[in-house]
Amino acid sequence: MSQATNTKALSEWPLWEVFVRSKQGLEHKHCGSLHASDAQHALQMARDVYTRRQEGVSIWVVPSNHITASAPEDKAEFFEPASDKIYRHPTFYTIPDEVGHM
Repeated sequence: MSQATNTKALSEWPLWEVFVRSKQGLEHKHCGSLHASDAQHALQMARDVYTRRQEGVSIWVVPSNHITASAPEDKAEFFEPASDKIYRHPTFYTIPDEVGHM
């Protein structure tokens, strides 16, 4: 199979988003994207590409077409209504010293 044919075949596979949880982390972080034929193949490729130094303890792969995102032009109506709810940002509370960082 030629390089051009191989590249075309890869680009025809679905696109997957890869999330990896590191040994020190509690949450999964987006690492990148890759093309794979199915979920199992995407997991194997993600392991090979994004955890080469054995830094991961868990991998999630999600088909890109299943992700729904807010649009940048909707920022004002989507995020700014929260600014009028001061109880969501409790900067006016006194935190006792023994509590430490919250």
